[in-house]
Amino acid sequence: MTTTTFSTTNETSTNATSLNESKAKYAIPAARFLLAIMFLMSGLTKMGQYAGTQGYMEMMGVPGALLPVVILTEVLGALMIIFGFKVRVTALALAGFSAASAILFHNDFSNAAEINNFMKNFTIAGGYLLLFAVGAGPLSLDNRNK
Repeated sequence: MTTTTFSTTNETSTNATSLNESKAKYAIPAARFLLAIMFLMSGLTKMGQYAGTQGYMEMMGVPGALLPVVILTEVLGALMIIFGFKVRVTALALAGFSAASAILFHNDFSNAAEINNFMKNFTIAGGYLLLFAVGAGPLSLDNRNK
């Protein structure tokens, strides 16, 4: 039987920390962009297809008058995430928005496509909760003075 030992020296710990920080420097902004681009595109599409989107919302029992709030949430929220501004609060809001969208619009569990959309929205909510937990990262407006 072999035993694995782990070094706990400061040098090893410092090297691991430096490596993780250098990975996070680029991974977190990339994750912010990938999570947010869908919301940005969705909000812009809703602007171009306003009447159709409003009709769909009303068909699903959601007042069409809320569409400007939805568009603002998607576009402004996405831009805030992409640029790393107020990331924690924005990520928490978009996690809630994603979960609410799943429940309101993708609740026909007899339809495989709707099940996929439901799960997609909750997966996105999970990504935003993770972003809420880790914060904006070093390449962000939130951390511009650090």
